[in-house]
Amino acid sequence: MFELSKDHEDFRAVVREFAEAEVAPHIATWDREDHFPVDLIPKMGELGLFGLVVPEEFGGADGDFTSLCVAIEELGRVDQSIGITLSAGVGLGINPILTYGSQEQKERWLPDLVAGRALAAFGLTESEAGSDAGATRTKAHLEGDEWVVSGSKAFITNSGTDITSVVTVTARTGENPDGSAQISAILIPSGTKGFAIEPPYHKLGWHASDTHGLNFDNCHVPAENLLGEQGAGFRQFLKTLDDGRIAISALAVGLAQACLEASTEYAKTRIAFGRPIGVNQGVSFQIADLAVMVEAARTLTYKAAWLKDELHAGRRSIKDVKQAAAVAKLYSTEAAVTATRIATQVFGGNGFMEDFPVARFYRDAKILEIGEGTSEVQRMVIARGLGLPSA
Repeated sequence: MFELSKDHEDFRAVVREFAEAEVAPHIATWDREDHFPVDLIPKMGELGLFGLVVPEEFGGADGDFTSLCVAIEELGRVDQSIGITLSAGVGLGINPILTYGSQEQKERWLPDLVAGRALAAFGLTESEAGSDAGATRTKAHLEGDEWVVSGSKAFITNSGTDITSVVTVTARTGENPDGSAQISAILIPSGTKGFAIEPPYHKLGWHASDTHGLNFDNCHVPAENLLGEQGAGFRQFLKTLDDGRIAISALAVGLAQACLEASTEYAKTRIAFGRPIGVNQGVSFQIADLAVMVEAARTLTYKAAWLKDELHAGRRSIKDVKQAAAVAKLYSTEAAVTATRIATQVFGGNGFMEDFPVARFYRDAKILEIGEGTSEVQRMVIARGLGLPSA
């Protein structure tokens, strides 16, 4: 059965120390100023965080997916924005190139991405193609030896930083025999003529994360920028999302853990009616429930991560991973939202003040139930996995 090894726990301690030293002292300012800390990215690269699952030939550690989840959880425990920067940087930026790219594409993009000298993004979502990603309207066609891409994308993480080097974009490249859209993935380097980055979103949470809309107006890129086979884009992004759901689950665990720690400490020290509020069952029972949710969420998350590593070793099926990823993502993200509500309630009036981190936790939580597949989509995936009929 799965369990975290001593190496995983030792690595957790290293990432926690990094997060406490390099993120915690600054995050209140970054959050208040909507500042993306681009100078932090090379430091994360030096620690090896972007290269955890990347082979050594490209500068990575050739490690396991579980280690990546540990890193995401620990960064997310201190701040969700930095956690999602790593999650998207690896899962949506590096992973498609690593999994489907040619040797030339890997050699061109991966070393800088692994080192934290650059970031990559994944352009999937559109204004009318979110959960229904197959409804993609961005189009691409071949003109000679070039792809010409036109369309737009929405809510793309890590897409507009000063060091963003490339975006993997899904686009319609024709029709399948059954009349459905043929979707392919194409690499579009930053600075390509006709590639415009919209101003950053004014978001409820994740204020220190970089998020933009993207526009493509007759962008010409070489034909060899096709990622994998033509028409394989739909299958590629479904696989990418399976991995991403486990990573988001780890991010949610980090947030729930932060809420548990903050609530426990506050309940010990906040005095009301002459005694700590933690002696009141109305408070202590809520925190006890929070502890159970954290334990359950962490167990589901690392079971899914373990299954992902077992799949990589050839000992599990993709069906096992898909179901476990959906279960972990659904439970952990909804638990995280509940955890922030509990923590805010424990803090009372102080929980409504931006001087206390639980206010930021509360704002950051909701997107977890939406990104990488909404809770409704996860329930749909789980139901299908149980063999229930679908529409």
